[in-house]
Amino acid sequence: MTNDFNRRIIEEFRAHGGRVGGPFEGGRLLLLTTTGARSGAPHTTPLGYLPDGGGRVLVIASAAGAPRHPAWFHNLVANPRVTVEAGVFTYEARAVVLEGAERDRAFARAAEADPGWSAYQARTERVLPVVALQEIPAGPPNIAAASPGAALKAVHDGFRRELDLIRKEIAASGPGLGAQLRMNCLTLCQGLHNHHTGEDAGMFPMLGRHHPELAPALERMRQEHEKLALLLHELQGVISAKDADPQRALAEVERLTGEVENHLAYEEEQLIPVLDGPSC
Repeated sequence: MTNDFNRRIIEEFRAHGGRVGGPFEGGRLLLLTTTGARSGAPHTTPLGYLPDGGGRVLVIASAAGAPRHPAWFHNLVANPRVTVEAGVFTYEARAVVLEGAERDRAFARAAEADPGWSAYQARTERVLPVVALQEIPAGPPNIAAASPGAALKAVHDGFRRELDLIRKEIAASGPGLGAQLRMNCLTLCQGLHNHHTGEDAGMFPMLGRHHPELAPALERMRQEHEKLALLLHELQGVISAKDADPQRALAEVERLTGEVENHLAYEEEQLIPVLDGPSC
């Protein structure tokens, strides 16, 4: 049974689009729902996660260094299909327990970014499992929102939070960029690119057909997508360099953030009234 602490976190997460306070404030958090290995009942657990690119994230079965694996880990070993709630998005995923060198590299990356993982490992004799949650493609994303306009705003707010988090991580990174921080940046770049590509291919043409008066605004947004694609490419080049300079990376993220913020604000101003209007 979910304990009271987890229940409060789950309720707060769902009520505020993935934003919570307390020990998880300012971190990356998801809700993982597994199927009970014995009971067959669904169990939901809030977990910190690490971006891993390619449509997957990593979670670590630390149990704060307890001597036994947490229940959710036993559940997903028995039933690898899980449900992930990540802010406004909910999706089905396949859980894969990493093994050998792949597990060791992933854990080292996590511990470099947050020494707390090493502290948990030091408390126990068991090897802390690292689990990849790979999204199972299933059509359009399932977004928890009251309206299409609210869904767009919620997705944008997710990008805003991630940009702010990455800016803080780079500023506090010291003389070099760690492997996980690079992955965080690359995953953000990938997410923004996919979002803009989807808008260009789907939402914009649909709105253009039904609202020809939006043509100038849609053209401006397409041009801004092209500009942002160049900035994302430049940022990826900076953070992928072997001797990546954190100060230069921070400057690129700051430049990208300014452009993204302006673009998102304009898009919301132009599109939310139409998306939530009577004809959509």
